Amino acid sequence: MTTPTADPTADPTTDRPDTHDMVIVHRAFRRESLLLASLIGAVPDGDTVRAGVLATHLRWYRLGLHNHHHGEDELIWPPLLARADLESDVVVRMEAQHVRVAESLDRVMLALPEWQGSAGRSPRQRLVAALGEHREALIEHLDDEETHLLPLAERHLTRREWGAMGDHFLAATPKSLLLSFLGAILEEADPVERGDVLGAMPTPARLLWHTVGRALYARRIRRVRGRR
Repeated sequence: MTTPTADPTADPTTDRPDTHDMVIVHRAFRRESLLLASLIGAVPDGDTVRAGVLATHLRWYRLGLHNHHHGEDELIWPPLLARADLESDVVVRMEAQHVRVAESLDRVMLALPEWQGSAGRSPRQRLVAALGEHREALIEHLDDEETHLLPLAERHLTRREWGAMGDHFLAATPKSLLLSFLGAILEEADPVERGDVLGAMPTPARLLWHTVGRALYARRIRRVRGRR
């Protein structure tokens, strides 16, 4: 594998990324990881219909987190390791945290089928416990990444390199799910953040969100969170 080098077309004084978009994305993972444990814990014994709805949502969450982290693994860590010699320990720590988060989520997914099939009390308790352990590993990682990794990325990556992570997510995610992930990201965004996210999208994509996506996401959330 070749060693990543700086983008030769970039002006190092003006071409640094604004990494706040990562903070906006992280809010969705923080929220959904907490809600999943709460919602699953509240499912009545034997309600396999409700269990099926939340199992589908959990798999959606897993896909989003996997694609997000895979983009970092493939596109962010290598150039940072090549350029941030004195701070490479931060990147190595992020890699190790990704492994722990993935392992904790694997344990969640192992516990899911039994609960989905029966909606029984004991399987539910095991699943909720696994979700709690997963969220603990996830929050540790997100906090550390926002505090230490994002400033590093702003110093050493270009806008194009940072933007490649979003392109990776789009390419790796089924098109039928992209609007729901966009809705999850926008849910807690303030007006400025919302404008930044939507403003970075092509005009047809923005139009699709306004005409179809918002209502689609609202219906999904009502179903998942149990509101009519």
